[in-house]
Amino acid sequence: MEHPLALPSLITLVSTITLASASGPLDLVIRDGTLVTECRGPAGVVDQAAVDLVARALSAGGHGPPLAAHVVPGDRVAIALAGEIPQSAAVLDALCDRLAAGGVARGDMTVLQAAPLDLARRMAPPPSATTFDPAVESATSYLAADAAGRPLCLARGLVDADVVVAVGGFGWDAALAGRSLEGEVWPAFARSADRDALVADIARHGRAALVNWRHALHDVTWQLGVCASLRLVAGADGTLHAARFGLPEEAASLARDASAGWRPTVEEPTDLVVATLSAGAAGFGDVVRAAAAASRVARPDATVVVIAPQVAPPGIVLSRWRQGTPLGPLVREAAGSGETALVTDAVQTRLLARRLGDRRLVLLSTLDETLVEDLGFGHAADVDVVERLADRAEHVVILHEADRMLPGS
Repeated sequence: MEHPLALPSLITLVSTITLASASGPLDLVIRDGTLVTECRGPAGVVDQAAVDLVARALSAGGHGPPLAAHVVPGDRVAIALAGEIPQSAAVLDALCDRLAAGGVARGDMTVLQAAPLDLARRMAPPPSATTFDPAVESATSYLAADAAGRPLCLARGLVDADVVVAVGGFGWDAALAGRSLEGEVWPAFARSADRDALVADIARHGRAALVNWRHALHDVTWQLGVCASLRLVAGADGTLHAARFGLPEEAASLARDASAGWRPTVEEPTDLVVATLSAGAAGFGDVVRAAAAASRVARPDATVVVIAPQVAPPGIVLSRWRQGTPLGPLVREAAGSGETALVTDAVQTRLLARRLGDRRLVLLSTLDETLVEDLGFGHAADVDVVERLADRAEHVVILHEADRMLPGS
């Protein structure tokens, strides 16, 4: 059986809360009498229990044929890993076992791992996987043309395979007010130019750009003939909460339902939100996602604290905006530059500006105090600063692994 959902939120009168961080756990002491709402992701499983969980999903026949029925002996099978794959070794063990049960030789299985769209995020590929490099055009092949006649090129290993098994993590991105782009074959396995074009489109148009992304994703999935899709929902603390298998749209829909534990509800907006990051979160885009999640349950004049000890500093676009340069022209200039780092920075800046509003952002990180304060953010040298903020609040909301959450109130 799958591990049951954890309670999405818990209201208690507490004295000490342990916060996970990249530099080790932090103990946040809050005075008695302060109302605390803790929100955690759903519980999950690891190791052999994760293998069994995935194997059951791949063998189920309730939402289409099991994985073994998608292949015949002699097929060359490409396993396409997109986005973060929780318990990746266990997932691959289950996949390879079920493909072998369908008659596929181990030598005919290729595992291809796509680099994340946010290149600052730490995602170690499984030992058996080959990392797809979108900057190498020879590693891609023409697949088809889209409705406008533009070529759709995808990783050669997927185009040349007889069967593609799409494997992706399903999650939320509060900065986009919805589901994450990670975990999909497009643009994860596209050329750098196509990946950059999507990011630039988001910089210019925000969520409206996702309409074109969905159309392109549908075209690529159909042209590639993907009928076997495994969607994985992470659990708290690096575990695997759920696995759903079937046709791409059906598997995504089932995974969406299974990821409800990452959408906690807080009864009413509060004046202080403390957010931590998940393991592997290292880019400033992770801070943006966590701050966006916190803002969804914070009052317009609230303080948002993001605990990100080892996060990378923001880029020049965000810095110039915080120093007074008008946002619109700044983002348009960066989006038209063609430089990947600037375009990514422009997206992060646009999304942070929209989600944060007038709320105060405080960072507990190793970033230089002068840099943080020059950005107009608050600097927390240690957890004592957060405790002093909590002492002045009537109600504190704690979002554990906030970069994965899409909370509401």
